[in-house]
Amino acid sequence: MMIPGLTVYYDGSCPLCRREIALYRRSQGADRILWLDVSAGLPLGEGLSCEDAMRRFHVRDEQNRLLCAGAAFARLWLALPGWRVLGWVFVWPPMSWVLELAYRAFLPLRPRLQRAALRWWPEQENRA
Repeated sequence: MMIPGLTVYYDGSCPLCRREIALYRRSQGADRILWLDVSAGLPLGEGLSCEDAMRRFHVRDEQNRLLCAGAAFARLWLALPGWRVLGWVFVWPPMSWVLELAYRAFLPLRPRLQRAALRWWPEQENRA
């Protein structure tokens, strides 16, 4: 059995999240990542509750460090060769701060965007 270098926790009940994760999963290197749908109710490991994982994007790295929000995206991008440059840009301050601020600005908009996504895309497209 493969031991992943990175675990990505995503909200499979969110149409936006499903589409974004589907994009990443088609990327080169995605087969080395463990993708966990937190809406499935599976155990998530030490330090991460389902409630927290549903609220914000999280990844667990090779050293078992739990990263969330902007830092989690930067770490995921570093793991995918086609996204690696973006990861390097946003892993270092001050760009990491900009990414975190952008993510925090997005969170209040997420519920409205989720409802809109259900109207924009047929449900069969929303399943990753």
